[in-house]
Amino acid sequence: MAISLTLSSCASLNSLHDGTKLHAHVLQLGFQQDIFVQTSLLDMYSKCSDLASARNVFDEMVMRNVVCWNTMISAYCRCFRVMEAMSLLKEMWVIGFELNASTFVSVIAACTNLRRGLSMHCCVFKLGLQHCEIPLANSVVNMYVKFGLIDDARSIFDTVDERSILSWTTIIGGYVSVGNVGEAFNLFNRMRQMGCVSQDMVPFVKIILGCVKSGNLLLASSVHSLVLKSGFHGKALIDNSVLNMYSKCGDIVSAQRVFEMVDEKCIFLWTSMIAANTQHGYPAEALDLFKSLLRTDLKPNEATIASILSACADLGSLSIGNEIEHYVKLNGLASNQQVQTSLIHMYCKCGRIDKAEKVFAGVLHKDLAIWSSMINGYAIHGMGNEALKLFHRMQITKPCSLDHVVFTSIFLACSHSGLVEDGLKYFKSMKDDYRIEPGIEHYTCLVDLLGRAGHFDLALKTIQEMPLQVQAQVWAPLLSSCRKHRNIELGEYVAKKLLDLNPGNTSSYVLMANIYTSAGKWKEAAKTRSMMRNKGSVKEPGWSQIEINGSVHVFMAGDRSHHRSASIYEKLNELNTKLKEAGYVAETDMVVHDLENEDKEESMKVHSERLAVAWGLIGTEPGTTLTIIKNLQTCGDCHSFLKFTSKVTGRHLIVRDGQRFHHFLLGSCSCKDFW
Repeated sequence: MAISLTLSSCASLNSLHDGTKLHAHVLQLGFQQDIFVQTSLLDMYSKCSDLASARNVFDEMVMRNVVCWNTMISAYCRCFRVMEAMSLLKEMWVIGFELNASTFVSVIAACTNLRRGLSMHCCVFKLGLQHCEIPLANSVVNMYVKFGLIDDARSIFDTVDERSILSWTTIIGGYVSVGNVGEAFNLFNRMRQMGCVSQDMVPFVKIILGCVKSGNLLLASSVHSLVLKSGFHGKALIDNSVLNMYSKCGDIVSAQRVFEMVDEKCIFLWTSMIAANTQHGYPAEALDLFKSLLRTDLKPNEATIASILSACADLGSLSIGNEIEHYVKLNGLASNQQVQTSLIHMYCKCGRIDKAEKVFAGVLHKDLAIWSSMINGYAIHGMGNEALKLFHRMQITKPCSLDHVVFTSIFLACSHSGLVEDGLKYFKSMKDDYRIEPGIEHYTCLVDLLGRAGHFDLALKTIQEMPLQVQAQVWAPLLSSCRKHRNIELGEYVAKKLLDLNPGNTSSYVLMANIYTSAGKWKEAAKTRSMMRNKGSVKEPGWSQIEINGSVHVFMAGDRSHHRSASIYEKLNELNTKLKEAGYVAETDMVVHDLENEDKEESMKVHSERLAVAWGLIGTEPGTTLTIIKNLQTCGDCHSFLKFTSKVTGRHLIVRDGQRFHHFLLGSCSCKDFW
């Protein structure tokens, strides 16, 4: 008995070394044929994941009871060797052992194939074991939940007389997983009415996940109230789940309150709050939180670093991104693939494609996320051929199952580089060769690709062939292309489609007004803008930012709030004089008012990116690369201004606008004027 208890302790501690020594001691004492000792040895080797030794003990047993057979079957299931487990179960049955509920629990739980699961359930039903023990009933319910057969799971659940917390949790989680959140809440309320909640947190975690799926803020608040009443506040798992629930429901303020209410914050809570700020468009607040985290005794983990690098990417803060990479290297996180993927994404979004390439080259074992991140980086920088070359290299170097994300990046690359034939070829390949059904993001990229290249007939034909639920969402890129090619007739048709579908969409009014403006149709442009105002829509104001010595400076059009405003405008005037001498002529056809050309030219001279460039020229040494982040797409005249500025100043200007990156150098742009 003492040996059996000691072997059980070794199993609990997962101590194979001590268990093996004890086995040697058993052999010395001559207890190897004692069935209780043998069963304990079998259990110890099984739980210590030494399946070969467990099978050796089993095979050497002269006398075997049901417990021995069940232990060996469970050992196979624990190592995901279901076929061997089922084979042993059949052998046990043929020999004449009476199968019990415990025999089937582990096998059914381990089934990764529905056919096998159904076969096992059939055996359970024939033997009359289904209602014998709660664990077996739970295992059957969980099996059906796992395969998405919620109705079958519910029919089993309803026939069980006695239900445990696990029974309720399994069926509630099943309804959440298939998206039937309403029924999940109904069951949760029934469980509470029957007094089954007790102090188990798992049902609350499941129901919180239901709130996340439904996005129902009122429901989320009710669940949070119940969590507080039940005394679960202060439990790390619950606090983190509630914070994420509010974040996913769009209430960042309540998420922040949950965060502040917790006295002893774990790293997971910090990470969730940083991620929430990043996802909701507050990268600066995420960075402040990260700095506060570094002042505690806690250490950021891989997920924390990935979230903060995402914030740096959104903010375009290269200096902080560099500091975080340095931190990553010092703390041994540089080889983590999640961190490496985030670093590549950050450097690409901060304009440093060269540094992204360096990180990418240093990854020894590249997964699909790493490849996709680099391909996407080339895509947003307008480096279409590089993106396609890398895609081909990925297929040759490490053939892997492609997903919808990598194809989105490929189509984006083709769109920004005018690679129409390649885009159409890969769209066909995605469906025919990889059996990936196109999503809204793929259709949008395809229409954008065709529209940018001026293939309007093919773009319209493509839209008409799309599923109806997708069509409503792909007209916007076509309207943008109508503006680029000044196709007024088609633009009016597309704008009407868009405004019928979404009357409150400001961008549709703005694009249509700009199309009219480019054609000199001032009355139509004014009428469109008047319609926008009457709908209560307001155009998003444009801004540009530049980071110098770790400080971010933001400018609006005509901005004079900067403390060096006088110097900025003086530098801008000086620059404009040099540009005219170099041959720059203002492109005034996209100015939104019917002004004289001279007035139009003056209105464009104070666009936000020009102010940012002027400040960059003042605040940095000659030859320094300037990186500008802009929230909206840059206008044609500013694009021309930036090309000439790169020529007369000898500067490399990197501009990230609302669509893509432009690299201006020696009077040329990387987009080759295709944007």
